[in-house]
Amino acid sequence: MSATQRELEQFLIHEARLLDGRRFREWMELFADDGTYWVPAVPEQKSPFDQASLFYDDRDLMRTRVERLEHPRIHVQTPPSRTAHLLGNTLVESADDAKGEYIIGSTFIMVEYRDEQQRIFAGRQHHHLRREGGRLRIVQKRVDLINCDSAFEAMAVPI
Repeated sequence: MSATQRELEQFLIHEARLLDGRRFREWMELFADDGTYWVPAVPEQKSPFDQASLFYDDRDLMRTRVERLEHPRIHVQTPPSRTAHLLGNTLVESADDAKGEYIIGSTFIMVEYRDEQQRIFAGRQHHHLRREGGRLRIVQKRVDLINCDSAFEAMAVPI
């Protein structure tokens, strides 16, 4: 079954709403069993294994991160962040309908408000999606922040 541009965009919007709603367990379930979430630390970073990344989570590390975010005494999230994601310029960069695999690029802005401070994250993201059992799953989400090589205060919530 091939995916339409609208279906792929709706998937990205659904993911953003889960993150904004702090529904992290449901967000994690969007990932395939072999799925990864990657935020490189330098522009044009080729691999998460050659140097440090801001985030590079497989399912086990995502689960650990989600459990920490849900803990009532997590210092870096007291009070919890409120976020709003804005997505745009969505483009299907690659589609293999026979395999049910798609790569979608989009731009994003994510505003985070916590403890009377507001931060803005922006960049381009790429979702490698695969259809499994009739539904789309994330094989890899790569988030390229425009200021990825800047100094950051602790980042706890997924972008």
